[in-house]
Amino acid sequence: MRDCTKFYIDGQWVAPEAANTVDVENPATEETIGQISFGTKADVDKAVAAARRAFESFSQTSREERLTLLRAIQAEIESRKEELATAVSDEMGAPMSLANGPHVGLLAGHCQKAIEILEGFEFERQDGPTLHVWEPIGVVGMITPWNWPLNQIACKVFPALATGNTMILKPSEIAPFNAYIFAEILDAAGVPAGVFNLINGDGPGVGEAISGHPDIDMVSFTGSTRAGVLIAKNAADTVKRVAQELGGKSPNIVLDDGAFAKSVAKGTVAMMGNSGQTCTAPSRMLVPHKRMEEAKAAAREAAEGVIPGDPKGNAAIGPVVSRTQWDKIQGLIEKGIEEGATLVAGGPGKPEGLETGHFVKPTVFADVDNDMTIAREEIFGPVLCILGYDDYDDAIRIANDTEYGLASAITGEDIELARSLAKRIRAGRVAINGGYDMNAAFGGYKKSGNGREWGEWGFHDFLEVKAVMGHS
Repeated sequence: MRDCTKFYIDGQWVAPEAANTVDVENPATEETIGQISFGTKADVDKAVAAARRAFESFSQTSREERLTLLRAIQAEIESRKEELATAVSDEMGAPMSLANGPHVGLLAGHCQKAIEILEGFEFERQDGPTLHVWEPIGVVGMITPWNWPLNQIACKVFPALATGNTMILKPSEIAPFNAYIFAEILDAAGVPAGVFNLINGDGPGVGEAISGHPDIDMVSFTGSTRAGVLIAKNAADTVKRVAQELGGKSPNIVLDDGAFAKSVAKGTVAMMGNSGQTCTAPSRMLVPHKRMEEAKAAAREAAEGVIPGDPKGNAAIGPVVSRTQWDKIQGLIEKGIEEGATLVAGGPGKPEGLETGHFVKPTVFADVDNDMTIAREEIFGPVLCILGYDDYDDAIRIANDTEYGLASAITGEDIELARSLAKRIRAGRVAINGGYDMNAAFGGYKKSGNGREWGEWGFHDFLEVKAVMGHS
């Protein structure tokens, strides 16, 4: 049992202002594996005051001082990789291969990228008689989710530290233990008191207090579009910057070529990773109508090869994060059947032999119309929808016919065609044949949010621009 009932405020582990202990569940076993405390506005006030005090000095630190700090953090991450992976696996159900690999790897990767970018980042630029200066925005409130918890903490905290900001983090109450270890890492690395603060809690108790706080200069939020709208409304009265990475319903246009079956299989497996709990997951696969039967066969075979099971074993995917999430996914699977989509693989209920734990069958629907509920709503589970298109103009029309615009994919042999189609997709990211880059901007169009994270793009979100006229 993990006891994570204290908060990290002003460089100290402190008891919450009011006792409110909450259990944390392992979604694979449905057993309680630890406890956290839910904070209140009083805890947020305390952390904000500490961050505000710390900002006066930390905002004036040199590039070299912050580089030294990030390198110390990097070393501490390396020494605690196994603990971090175990925590992620226990609290959100990721198989250990995924937890040790991408989950912890993204944390280390974002730290390394922040170091590389900070080494050469331009904080001042002379433009004729005017000096433009990029300065830290101030105290940042960060609210992060449970699905890629270390990644979403890292791509906020590291650029904020690199640019001289102070911060308060509210991680997900569903998967909080990795953030607790992360706070210990920052403490051991010598992050000055008040620069980083951690408070656990839920949206109404802590999230609202952060987003509406008059002494917080910016809120950086990753989560659902519904919650993002509430945060933006709550932040409006204090006219703070709000950066949001929200939901997605990402299209994957499979080209009509000789690699078709391989492309379908690859897209199916990609959809199932992390139990489908990825905001950029290629959840709408677009294939030519004339090849729908081929797509069904290839997707069925691929889905049946994705074996769910014990995260501590050799399973390809673990459970989804909670019973609430499981119920939502089951309801949408039933809705897909009800609305007439063809069930190709998986379906309702739990996989055979996995009655304990929030396991979902890797599920594929075909003959999906883009007006169906399963094509419109973010399912956030291992459920793929296959839609047909007449030609590439039709594929682009369907791809863009969504309220989201976070990510997209194009898969096939003709790179020039893929490049031309990529220009027409209304989304913040387009991955051609699985292309991936830690420096690539991350963020969405439309209801998928605003602002950009990752690489150099993430630095700019945490900076204000000052024009010093008459400087030269």
